Amino acid sequence: MSNSAIVLVGRVLLSVMFIMAGLSKLGDVAGTAAYFGSVGLPMPGILVWLVGIFEVVAGLAVLVGLMTAPAAYLLALFCLASGFAAHMDFSDQTEMILFMKNVAIAGGFLVLAANGPGSISIDARRGG
Repeated sequence: MSNSAIVLVGRVLLSVMFIMAGLSKLGDVAGTAAYFGSVGLPMPGILVWLVGIFEVVAGLAVLVGLMTAPAAYLLALFCLASGFAAHMDFSDQTEMILFMKNVAIAGGFLVLAANGPGSISIDARRGG
């Protein structure tokens, strides 16, 4: 498999989780808002919409390789912020694993941002 194809597969694997998570949030605004409120996030009803739309749009940008570096940097920051906001109870093994998952995914996005989306991307076709 070529490097370009491997980078494409990596982009798909990184993005699909955010696209699906965003759609899930937008499909259950009340339930997600209740969860956001339970972890102490402010304005959960509004935040659900902002986070859901962000995850879908940024996830799609990474998927197709459009404005890949900015989207990857923002998603890396989002992973770290959401890890610190929602998964800091290290007395709970599951929460610690979720926090470390967020850290690892942030690392993947930073590698993507630094190395680019590969030749199978809109950015490459546009010369960016």
